[in-house]
Amino acid sequence: MKIKGAQIIVEALKEEKVEYMFGYPGGVVIPIFHELYNSPIKFILSRHEQGAIHAADGYARASGKTGVVIATSGPGATNLITGIATAHLDSIPLVVFTGQVSRDMIGNDAFQEVDVTGITRPITKHNYLVQDIKDLATVIKEAFYIASTGRPGPVVIDVPVDISNSLHRFEYPKEVSIRGYKPNYEGHPVQIKKACQLIKESKRPVIYSGGGVVLSDASEELREFVKKTGIPITTTLLGMGAYPETEELSLEMLGMHGTFYANNAVNESDLLIAIGARFDDRVTGKISEFIPHAKVIHIDIDPASVSKNVMVDVPIVGDCKKVLRELNSEVEAPEISEWVSHVMTMKKENPLSYEKSKNPDEIKPQYVVEELYRQTEGKAVIATEVGQNQMWAAQFYKYTEPRTFVSSGGLGTMGFGLPAAIGAQLARPDRRVIDIAGDGSIQMNIQELIVAVQNRLPIIVAILNNGFLGMVRQWQQLFWERRYAHTCIDCAPDFVKLAEAYGCAGIRVTKNDEVIPAIQKALSITDRPIVIDFVVAKEENVYPMVPAGKTVKETIMRELA
Repeated sequence: MKIKGAQIIVEALKEEKVEYMFGYPGGVVIPIFHELYNSPIKFILSRHEQGAIHAADGYARASGKTGVVIATSGPGATNLITGIATAHLDSIPLVVFTGQVSRDMIGNDAFQEVDVTGITRPITKHNYLVQDIKDLATVIKEAFYIASTGRPGPVVIDVPVDISNSLHRFEYPKEVSIRGYKPNYEGHPVQIKKACQLIKESKRPVIYSGGGVVLSDASEELREFVKKTGIPITTTLLGMGAYPETEELSLEMLGMHGTFYANNAVNESDLLIAIGARFDDRVTGKISEFIPHAKVIHIDIDPASVSKNVMVDVPIVGDCKKVLRELNSEVEAPEISEWVSHVMTMKKENPLSYEKSKNPDEIKPQYVVEELYRQTEGKAVIATEVGQNQMWAAQFYKYTEPRTFVSSGGLGTMGFGLPAAIGAQLARPDRRVIDIAGDGSIQMNIQELIVAVQNRLPIIVAILNNGFLGMVRQWQQLFWERRYAHTCIDCAPDFVKLAEAYGCAGIRVTKNDEVIPAIQKALSITDRPIVIDFVVAKEENVYPMVPAGKTVKETIMRELA
């Protein structure tokens, strides 16, 4: 029996076991929404397409599944662009459906026509313009396969409205075989032996673990590797939680705002074991002086990432989980007791800290994050906006499990946190989800509060309200003569009234002794979102800080005179 293309899409989504779909309707996707109406797929209606795609992204990060999004043609599709780029840079699996004008109108500047495949080609893993109804089911099968295999990423399917209304038999492929796309999952045995030999001979090794370990669900294998070798480990921003930060050998996050001991251990190392990390510039700083004494083992599923930024001595192309299993079966622990003792001394003598305020009522943002950690006993899923709030969330909340830190890394997308928290809460109904936000970033997608209200999601939005676009202001303070050009946003809404207008609970905190009761009250509310407006110190900065393009030797540890 022949069915409409719109029905084929829904049937394919059911075959892929899609539980949630995020999006916003419009003219050329009405046929698809007509079929979604009675489907078992739970549709989450956003209030802006950017909110929809960030929610799907947050769902994917927290669940390990592929996020699914739909938007209409023209502005609906272009409103997804920032979210597609966010997912692309962080290797998050998404399948994105966009509506398109009918095939006979493409190229005629029809109403709400844009070249979606052309626009998204640089920021997707792959994209499709469906031009024949007989290809539709195969395209969807390929899209889910491409998005979730190898190095994950977003795939766009642009569907002309006449394709949605055309008739064809539904036959969903059982398998996919794409010429030229054969991800390699198994590490080469010769390279693994070379890596084991380098590890055995090393005197000052450090493990540098990235988001790829989280994406490949390789946390258990990573923990076994650390236990077996006894090597200190540092993680990237997106790699946090793969190894417990409460463990002694954890050096926590490295990079621009990483810990002193992580950055210095890496700088002094003679062997850096990079696992699922891409040597981002926020990690390396001045790349010509990064790891001056170290050889490099690099494990990554994407061959294009190996020796792209840093030359590698032993490349191992393969899936982190499988390669770590092989390493664990062969590796011998190096004799590094002196090195570990040295690194642990650095860790003890240079802890993450901040100066307590001379005003007993003034709230330091770091203290808020510390109390969120204590009051949740480290069991929450933390989403973040972007800026100082993001870095304090990374530094002062300790992550012990993978997929519990949801943040925009590569693109640094303001407005990401709230919709991502919605997706994460749907993915993890067993956990409280907290969006640690700034008063600037939260306003970029604040309309998504109503989505959380509508779906009765008990997300806590903790706004660290300092009246500034804090990270830009920090750079202006340190490097641009304190000229705070258009970064003061004191003219902000009353966040408590705004929260209540949306149907959330709203709490304002202006004194230190109100912090703990406010968090406890928020945690006691389970039937709706809660917005806590923490009025914090206005000119607090994120330290340590390695200035952009500088080296570890130029780390700023505290306020400059």
